[in-house]
Order: sequence, then structure tokens, then C-alpha cells
Amino acid sequence: MQRRDFLRFALLTPLAASLSMAEAETSSKPSVEPSPDGKPHRFELGRKQFLLDGAPFQIRSGEMHPARIPAEYWQHRIRMAKAMGLNTIALCLMWNYYESEPGAFDFTTERRDFVRFIKMCQQDGMWVYLRPGPYVCAEWDLGGLPPYLLRDPSIRVRSKDDARYMQAVQRYMDAVGPKIAPLMASQGGPILMTQIENEYASFGHDLAYLQRLQTMWKALGIDGPFSIADGLGQLQKAGTYVPGAALGLDGDTDFAAAQAMAGEAPVWMSEGYPGWLTHWGDLAMQRGNYLPTLRKLMDEGRSFNLYVVHGGTNFGFTAGANARDDYANFEPVITSYDYGAPINERGEVTPDYRAFRTVITAHLSHTVPEVPPPPPLAHFAETIARPFASIWDNLPLPSRLVQKPDPNEMLFAQDQGMVVYRKTLLSGGMLNMEGLRDYGTVFSDGKYLDYVSRVNKPGLHVKNYVDIPPPANGIGTTVDVLVDSFGHVGYGQAMYDFKGIVGAVTLDGEELHGWQAHSLPLDETYIAGLPPMDASSPSRLRPGLFFKAVVTLDKVGDCYIDMSDWDKGYVWVNGHLLGRYWRIGPQQRLFCPGPWLWRGRNELLVFDMHRVMPTAIRCSGRLQG
Repeated sequence: MQRRDFLRFALLTPLAASLSMAEAETSSKPSVEPSPDGKPHRFELGRKQFLLDGAPFQIRSGEMHPARIPAEYWQHRIRMAKAMGLNTIALCLMWNYYESEPGAFDFTTERRDFVRFIKMCQQDGMWVYLRPGPYVCAEWDLGGLPPYLLRDPSIRVRSKDDARYMQAVQRYMDAVGPKIAPLMASQGGPILMTQIENEYASFGHDLAYLQRLQTMWKALGIDGPFSIADGLGQLQKAGTYVPGAALGLDGDTDFAAAQAMAGEAPVWMSEGYPGWLTHWGDLAMQRGNYLPTLRKLMDEGRSFNLYVVHGGTNFGFTAGANARDDYANFEPVITSYDYGAPINERGEVTPDYRAFRTVITAHLSHTVPEVPPPPPLAHFAETIARPFASIWDNLPLPSRLVQKPDPNEMLFAQDQGMVVYRKTLLSGGMLNMEGLRDYGTVFSDGKYLDYVSRVNKPGLHVKNYVDIPPPANGIGTTVDVLVDSFGHVGYGQAMYDFKGIVGAVTLDGEELHGWQAHSLPLDETYIAGLPPMDASSPSRLRPGLFFKAVVTLDKVGDCYIDMSDWDKGYVWVNGHLLGRYWRIGPQQRLFCPGPWLWRGRNELLVFDMHRVMPTAIRCSGRLQG
């Protein structure tokens, strides 16, 4: 059983009780805790403890990822964490969010300006624990590694012995290193400590790889202290503790055993799980019961990082996936990264938040700020989204002619989105697609036949075959396979998770050759260029439609777009891709941040793989219930 599976069973129990926030108020306490003030500070790994300017220091960290939070809400979420009694923000840098193509870096658009986020932490008196990768996991697409690496099927990721991978890592470090170095505490910034990669013992056993990364960071002026983070059992088996680094335990609490490995270096909880991630098809949104562990950590004065204090949202195509090391049991992560965190997806307090705040502040000698109110809510009346455009009228040209279907990454240098594979068959039979990743709809002469799926969940089963009827006209039937992908696996050995059709396609056991393939990246350019469908188009009755609705708002605010009447697809609001929805749940509502809505006219665009009739869209103020 993998560490994450074990922790999932250990943590998924309901919170026993909710404590009153009023119990945490200690107005007579003085404000004495050191905070980043723009002056150089000395953060060190002392004898089994952290030292800040020579004095013992407890890291009380909560993790949040700026890439999952609208930039307009960054400060609000930071202040929520501070009001809970934390003094540090942990964040991951998702390499593939900053470098979409080799050498094409973006640190300014959407939610990418991590330097601004870190400076906001400092402005609000919060220290930073930085987790820059190159691999981070975080249930993010490919664990943060850029999927362009998969365009070469022979590359070996997370290996110092593959020069192509290490050159890409060096390029990434060269881009982010000069931005990080001035923000270190020794330079007057808020960054106390930097993590070397993440959970490597769950993947490999080459200690020299981690040491190489540490040396590369040092060469860029990021000279520590450093931490590693992993499960204790994996560390003991792989032997990948980096001497001299703080030893961070992910989920484990056997600090004595870890201390025996770390010697005099500090041992801390680098990931403590107040909740857990949810996959498509799970029976319910996952929750946790972290209060007893938090009490223990605070009673012992031990440093910790809550993973996560606030999860946010897997906007766009960013959600990752999990699978066994043999690629079976594929489990894509839902769009919401609420995670059962104490600060929920839209920035509200939860019962856990109140309980955690009470426990933490009871151990502090200073006051904490008042809890900021959540952003305002918006509402719109139920609206009907009507067919607008068809995939089948907008297949990009030119298409590719290939002997056999190949992965999206290799055919089109396409990391996400969809692909259409087309072939004319002269006879019917059983069409088998063992390597279809991850979900597809199959058509014969434009008629929908059935779905194929890599996901095995209640109400859905793994299915890789479809019965193709014989041609009705004697000259052949055109078979289309529309393949949709989820995020790439981001944990464990299954890191070479190619998308599209990655194996042979057979008809009654005979392999088929000579396919026409169309790339459908569903990117901004493609979506913006969709022409309205002609009223007489035969595609109106063929699944694979875009639907459009317009809602008018008197005031803007957060809302959840309720897709419970739909089947499977994507939702855009005013050009922003909220993410995926799927009828198998458990998530049926997608978070739409207020800053993405406008007073007056707002346009909702839906792509659904099965619907052909106008369908209702509703608005809600909550993720569930």
C-alpha cells in the first residue's frame, strides 16, 4: 500500500466537534513574535530545532498555492491563515505553470507572479517555506513537471543521469533562482527554508540526485537551509535523507525514528493533512480529523506545515491524477481542490478552522488578528444553455495521417485537451482500444455508439471496446473516436502517462493502420475562433456540442456553477476555463471567482461530450448541499 493510500484511510474520519471561535480570543496577550521586517535574519538548523536569529523558533505553517487562487484573493487567504494563528505560508512552484514550452516562461499572467505573492506574505508578517520543485506532486498535472518532456518517450524524469531532463531542470532553475534568492531571510526577505524536490523516496533511491539539485540551487544563491519531505517508511527503505537537511515527515508522527535518521538536524511535520484530495467517482468529498494531531504538535512545540490550510481550485487543465505503478486504477483529481481544508475553496471558515484556531492560539503569547470576512456572493437565476457550435464543424486543419494512433504529446506536441482519430472501415466488428487515455466517445457515420473509459468507479467501468455495425451502403463506414484527457499522473512510478491512444487499435483482433488525427487543444485561440453553428447543420443532433448561455448580474461576487444536469465536459465563464465537470461526481458545482464575473452581461460556454438538447445551468453559493 502506498503512503498516500495509507494516510487516506487513516485520516478520513469526521471532525468530532466544532469549537467556538470566541474561545480563541486572548486580547490581553502582547504581540512579540518575530516577523519578516525587511531586515536580514538568520534562520538556522540548530540542534534538533529551528533557530531564528539564535533563538528557538516554531514554524506554524499553512500551505496554499497561488496558482490555485485568483490573484485578487491572495491577500485575503494569507490573512485568513495568519488569523488562525499561523506564522508561515508554504507554497509550491509548479514548473509547468511557468514554462509551457521549452524556454517560454511566463511569470506575470493569471496567477503566475509568485514573487508578488511572497512579498504579500512578508507585508502581512508571514514567513515563507518555499517548495520550488522541480517536482512537487501537489495533485497537480504531472506533479508540476512540464508535459513537453513526454514528447520524447525515451526521457527519464527525476534522474540526474538523463542529460535532457537535467538540462530542462537547469533552465527552470536559471529562470526562477534569481527571483527567489533576493527573497531569502538572509537577504531581508521572508523565505526561511527551501525544500529539495518532493517525496523522492516514493519514486527513486538515488541520493546523489537530490544532492545534485541542492548544489544547483546553491549555485544560484539559494544557500539554505534546506528541507526534504517524505514518508518515513519510504525514506528508511530508499535511504534518500540528505545529510544536514531538516527532515520533514509527510503524515507520519514517529519523530523519534526520524530523529535517529536525521542525527542533530531538526525533524518536523512537513505535511500534516487536515483533509484529503478527492477523485472523480469517489462516493463523497473527502474530509479529515486532524485536531488530535494538531494538539500534540502544539503541546510539544514542534514545527509543522498544514497541507493544506487552503486548497483553492484546479482551474483549467491543471488537475493531476493518480494510478498504480503499472498505470492501472487510474484516478483523476476533481476540479475543486477544497481538500477538506480549514479555509474552504472560496475563503470561508469551517468548523476545523475554528477548532484549529482555538488550539493554536491557546499556546501563543501574542494576539492574532480578527478573522477576515469572506468575499461577497453573487447569484443568477436558472438559465438555459443552448447549442452554439459543434466540434465536428470545427476540426482543425491540417490533420495528421498516421500509421497508428500515437499519444497527443508526440503527434501534436499537445499536453491537454482532446484529439479526434478517424478511419474508414470496410466492415463492422469489435473495435478494441486497450491504450485509450482517458475517456472517449465513438461514432459510426456520425451516429454515437458508446463510450470508452480508463476510469473504474461506481456507476462507470473500465471499457475499451465498441461494437461497430457493418457499413449500410457497401462503401465503408467512417469511424470517429473523440478522446478526452484528464491530467497526467503526478505521483509514484506512473509518470510517463501519455494521453490520446497509446496502443494498438484492432477490429476483430486485426490491427488497424492509416488513421487521420485532428488536434483539439481547447485553448484560448480555438475557443475564441468558434463560429456559431448554422441552424440547418446536421451536427446539431450529434454529441460534441458547445452550448452558450448569457446571465446578467446587478452585482458581482463568488458563485458555484451547478452542472448537475450535464454529463461530461468543460465550462468557461467570460473566457476563463473553470475546469472539468462529470456526472459521476462527487463534485457537481464549479467555483467561479467574483473577479471573473462582470456587472451586466456574462457569457457561459459549455462543452459537453454527450448532450445535444438545451440544458439548465444553475447558481449556488456552496460547493455542496
